[in-house]
Amino acid sequence: MFTGIIEAIGEIAEIKPQSGDLRLRIRSGKLDLGDVALGDSIATNGVCLTVVELPGDGYWADVSSETLSATTVGDWSVGTRVNLEKAMKPETRFGGHIVSGHVDGVGEIVWRRQEARAERFRVRAPAELAKYIAHKGSITVDGTSLTVNAVDGAEFELTIVPHTLQETVIDGYRAGTKMNLEVDVIARYLERLLLGDAAAKPEGESGLTMEFLAQHGFNKA
Repeated sequence: MFTGIIEAIGEIAEIKPQSGDLRLRIRSGKLDLGDVALGDSIATNGVCLTVVELPGDGYWADVSSETLSATTVGDWSVGTRVNLEKAMKPETRFGGHIVSGHVDGVGEIVWRRQEARAERFRVRAPAELAKYIAHKGSITVDGTSLTVNAVDGAEFELTIVPHTLQETVIDGYRAGTKMNLEVDVIARYLERLLLGDAAAKPEGESGLTMEFLAQHGFNKA
């Protein structure tokens, strides 16, 4: 579990194809690895990766084919900069929101504009994630806990202050940049709870529909 507060910017140092998936070496920059052991988790651009080797200047991690298909990891190359956060401890200050490190989809920057000393970004999310993105709600972008400032269909806007630009990879975003998105886990659980007994039905038979909502009092004229 993570908080979405980035601790360091790392860099992809080596990529080894491994029979359909990958093994990565990540140079960890200023991230303190003194309390990291083999098997620990580090969020790497929002992707929860398990440490399998500790060479001294970073860590090695394996990336499954499932992760490659659902994230931007397959687009990374040697030199790609990545946000890093170690798994939270019970005594960690909870400055962001609940982040699992399980990416829900890949978004894309539509535009970037200066707004006083900050930068405003418009992001296009996959259509299936739109229902989980709320005005003033939380969303994780490449591992960074951010507040949604506007929503328009499957597109949403973010205002990034100078400190966040400096301490994350966000300052490198341009129109067309792809990033890992994780929606607020509370929204996902709420959707599941609304299904009630229908949640036990096979996939394709248990989705929320307008008819379902109307039957349960959520869609009254």
